[in-house]
Amino acid sequence: MTAYAAGQQQQQQDGPATTRAGRASDDSGHPPAPADMLLARLARLRERVALLVELRSADDPTAGDPLRGLYLSDDAVRHALGTTETPTLPVDMREGAPPPQAGESDRLARLAARLGFGELDTGLLLVALAPEIDRGFEPLYAYLNDDVSRRRATVGLALDLCGLPPHTPEARARFHASAPLAALGLVGTEESERPFLSRSLRVPDRLVAHLIGDDTPDAALAGRVRPLAACPGPYDEDFTRRLTDRISAAPLTAYLREQREGDGLVCAAAALGRAGRDALHFTPVDTGTATGTRTTTGPGPLGALLREARLSGRALVVSPVPDDPGPLIRALTASDVTVLFTGTRPYDPQWCDEDPLVLDVPRLRADSADAWASALGVAPRASGSGGETDPGADLVTAVAPYRLGGERMARAARTARELAEFDGTPLTAAHLRLAARLQSASGLERHARRIRPDVGWEDLVLPDGPLGQLRELALRARHRDRVLGDWRLSAGGGRGRGVIGLFAGESGTGKTMSAEVVAAELGLDLYVVQLSSVVDKYVGETEKNLERIFTEADRTDAVLLFDEADSVFGKRSEVKDSHDRYANMESAYLLQRLESFDGIALLTTNLRANVDEAFTRRLDLVIDFPFPDTDQRLALWRHSLARVPCADGTDPGQCARDFELAGGSIRSAVVTAAYAAAGRGEPVTTADLLDGARREYRKAGRLVPGEGSW
Repeated sequence: MTAYAAGQQQQQQDGPATTRAGRASDDSGHPPAPADMLLARLARLRERVALLVELRSADDPTAGDPLRGLYLSDDAVRHALGTTETPTLPVDMREGAPPPQAGESDRLARLAARLGFGELDTGLLLVALAPEIDRGFEPLYAYLNDDVSRRRATVGLALDLCGLPPHTPEARARFHASAPLAALGLVGTEESERPFLSRSLRVPDRLVAHLIGDDTPDAALAGRVRPLAACPGPYDEDFTRRLTDRISAAPLTAYLREQREGDGLVCAAAALGRAGRDALHFTPVDTGTATGTRTTTGPGPLGALLREARLSGRALVVSPVPDDPGPLIRALTASDVTVLFTGTRPYDPQWCDEDPLVLDVPRLRADSADAWASALGVAPRASGSGGETDPGADLVTAVAPYRLGGERMARAARTARELAEFDGTPLTAAHLRLAARLQSASGLERHARRIRPDVGWEDLVLPDGPLGQLRELALRARHRDRVLGDWRLSAGGGRGRGVIGLFAGESGTGKTMSAEVVAAELGLDLYVVQLSSVVDKYVGETEKNLERIFTEADRTDAVLLFDEADSVFGKRSEVKDSHDRYANMESAYLLQRLESFDGIALLTTNLRANVDEAFTRRLDLVIDFPFPDTDQRLALWRHSLARVPCADGTDPGQCARDFELAGGSIRSAVVTAAYAAAGRGEPVTTADLLDGARREYRKAGRLVPGEGSW
């Protein structure tokens, strides 16, 4: 034996690798660590390496040369010229041999069993892996590579150690791109400019980390992948059961088309949980440059995602898919990994060559009090049976307007508990409503102005008729899923479950405030559509802007307000020129879009006669706001003055009798009076109120009572 081989054998006997490997068979009662099991395998590989070193050095005249591998001596050249074949070891790993028994700590055996590798592929992987785990293999591999700078395994060395003749097609095919080790991203070849047998083998750092017990995801997936959390529901029982059975039968690739964003994720999580499968939730960012195309040094980010799923034996859930999911689906389709995609877009056969299983996720209930109660940790009770401090007392009413599914529901529940803890109070329905609104962050602000409602029913001064209709509007918004869904009163034909109301009346009669009150009653934000950002002079652009608004409103829990709606929802007219034609096309689009709308939309107009009659049929309620009479005007004056310091004897009665002002004008008059009083440093007087009322009359160009002209 050469001094080189003897030294390596001594290191095997006395070095730390043997000590660590010995712990794999320790009788202390503690299970061996994954790294110890791997080191035990490497100890057996070291014996085989030592045999090959001895076999190679037996007839090599340069074996004892201390500069061997740095230059070619005359003896080395003559030896190479006289050698007809490279010595190899006997084959002890046959193709088709069963994979090794997968112990709890032997991650390599478990991975081989999961991927269907035999002893041969497992052995080749171990040879490539050895210097990544134990640096004692580096000088041994350098000796066998006849180059002190090449301290990794090469294709030829791996074949020699596994006893495979390197000149046979079957042996060389083990490292082709389509072979299992390379195709699954476990072993890659480098230095493509070198001869095939001299190319170095590299294993990904993530594989090394996994085999020694580190389950931190690949750095290329940071921030985009996490364990799939259990979703509290709601979900369709029959659909989930059938999906569970299909997942349990065999790996599959499926596209779950959801009617509302998040529903598919809920069903996927429920089905995988019932099937006993752990999963990773991947959120795509930009798949345009992450197609997962393989290179000689390893896979791209999507290839790394598949490798992560294979290493852990978990399924993948990709949600939500981007606008063009074709590259994503093609890159993540694999016969050995269950991948579920979820999205709202209809499936397009152009996305991929082989269609996945395409399933339509049933529409999910939005007011599932049981699911919310489970997420909150409270017991749901019937409406009106408890106090304001217990969200379970009126949970059905509190959560009815929100259409949060799965993870967002759980996050809203956690946020509500944190808000209650911050306030130092018990969890209330108000905390729940605020947390739910935070989960409905919307892109509507690009086209609409958000209003956080700060008014209530006590702020409305209206006759009983309109007030009752407003309460009915809120009632419809809460119970639409039950009436239109469970009781099957939807008209069909692809119609949505939206609630649409028209508020008609003169300016200042309370239409916008009423919309804010309805939003506050439902616990939702109010978005006032900015018509300046919607109407466009170019043909077709107005419809595109409206479509963006309706699409965003469909996926957001909010109330959408079209102020001065007759400018958009106006009557169609006889076509006399191109302007009439395109104006009619805009109205026709709105008529169709309202049919499929799922949100809550309120329209206000000062001129009801200008609204097309076809829109009226699609409205749930038309509420007329009458001009206030004397008694209502007096109530409006007093309501506006409720928090304003007034002088003794201040009486708004004369203002109510003499000035026919709507609620908005009355508030403006009170503001004018308050500024005047604040400038004097005194309370508001009746004279201040009369001056404010006169100012409003003059602003409107009306004749002021008691004055000949203004």
